Amino acid sequence: MEEFSVDDPTQLLQAASDFAYYSGFQNDASTKEFLDRFPLPVIINALQTKSDMPGLESTLAVCLERLFKTKYGASLIPHYMPFIQVGLKADSPIVRCLACKTVTCLLENFNGNNVSAAQLIVDYGVYPLLLDCLVNGNEQVATASMDAIKRLAGLPQGMGIIVPTNTKDPTHLRELATRCSSLGRVRILALIVKLFSVSSSVASVVHKSNLLGCFEEEVNKTDDTLVMLSVLELLYELSEIQHGREFLSVSTLLQLLSSIISSTSMESVLRSRAMMISGRLLYKENYMFADERSIRTVISAIDGSLGSSATQDTDEYESALEALGQIGSSIQGAELLLSSSPPAVRHVVDTAFNRQGRGKQLAALHALGNISGETRSENSMILNSNSEETLRQLIYETASKTSKLTPSGLILSVLQQDSETRLAGYRVITGLVARPWFLMEVCAKKDIIDMVTDANTETTKIGMEARYNCCKAIQKALMSSSKVASDPSLAGIVAKVYDAVRMGPYLARKQLEARPAVMTADRF
Repeated sequence: MEEFSVDDPTQLLQAASDFAYYSGFQNDASTKEFLDRFPLPVIINALQTKSDMPGLESTLAVCLERLFKTKYGASLIPHYMPFIQVGLKADSPIVRCLACKTVTCLLENFNGNNVSAAQLIVDYGVYPLLLDCLVNGNEQVATASMDAIKRLAGLPQGMGIIVPTNTKDPTHLRELATRCSSLGRVRILALIVKLFSVSSSVASVVHKSNLLGCFEEEVNKTDDTLVMLSVLELLYELSEIQHGREFLSVSTLLQLLSSIISSTSMESVLRSRAMMISGRLLYKENYMFADERSIRTVISAIDGSLGSSATQDTDEYESALEALGQIGSSIQGAELLLSSSPPAVRHVVDTAFNRQGRGKQLAALHALGNISGETRSENSMILNSNSEETLRQLIYETASKTSKLTPSGLILSVLQQDSETRLAGYRVITGLVARPWFLMEVCAKKDIIDMVTDANTETTKIGMEARYNCCKAIQKALMSSSKVASDPSLAGIVAKVYDAVRMGPYLARKQLEARPAVMTADRF
């Protein structure tokens, strides 16, 4: 075997590059073979002393990462804990990132008989160094550190290290947050979200340690728009974790979001984001995690924003409409929107049939589709009697103020617009047609039936499916209506809708029979 020279690490660089970027799987045998040629002390020494050689540092880092991901490589890590200590404190981001990833490999693969991986973390003071990488490292280093800490949290002794009983311990995340920059605090909040996702038991420890209070404190004290946006997104991410809502107070969060939405001193982008997150939190059945008072507070805040002359920003207005649509996707949410005084749904109905802004109209039409039940199951589309009457009155009143005069005229004008608007119109019809009064409006305009049953109207898959679902909803409403059976004038409509449903969503035209091609024979 050719002898390796420390003074000339060219041979190491070539071999490490081959190992690091090998496209196949590196197993324990190939790892051992490589380390027999270039022992770990040699590689580590080259990494520390020859980092100025072009490409050496990055190549050795990738090589070591692949080495330590094998079981054989991971078994060697406990013997090189001082290397991890030095690496976590290195000036080089590449080396710090490697050290963080090496910790993750240790926690994932080490099965020591005499000492646990968590104990090694304690004995060598690794955890405080990981925290320093988290709050002070670059993005790659912080991410690698976060992954290592998340892995530590999954070990039996891990949460005892991450959440010390002494709240004044320098490594306690609440205490650490008081000494950090705004970026560091956001990273700590991101770590808390990751810890929540580990398991229900870990989430319980995080909750009992009152770490969730860090979110509320950050929102209340910061005047940095970018920081606020980051915190809001992390809060939403936290609320999406499967076992997160049992610990996260959605009601408290909604109150916090309502204050942002209502504040005229807040930037428009923050109010828009708060509205969107409120809507997502209450989408479909999520409302069960919040009390009615908190939901009404959010609705009132969004309604106030839509009715304010200060709301000139189109994105903010569209976000408000979308949020109302998400809240109205559940029966409880829709009924609360229609029972507020004045009903917040009035903004949705007015804008849905107002062609002064395409983006706003689209957002309103989709919101109206949600509120009317297009996203709900068949047996949960109809609301209580008071809400239904309010919805009917709003639509008729809006129609009476336009040149169309009737709801059927409004719907037809929507279907006569571009494909995106038609798709939203199909959703509105699909939801509203379960109401007998709206079914009669649809049947009152022959052009509406002609358009929704015309298989050639749509050319995109999503458009074809929306049109087909609309036809199915009309057919179901016709079959359920006692008036249809006694009105022979509707027989043609019933037949036309039935035929459209029978053809399916993708048959753009009936199959044409093959015709023989008759040609005169060529003669020479």
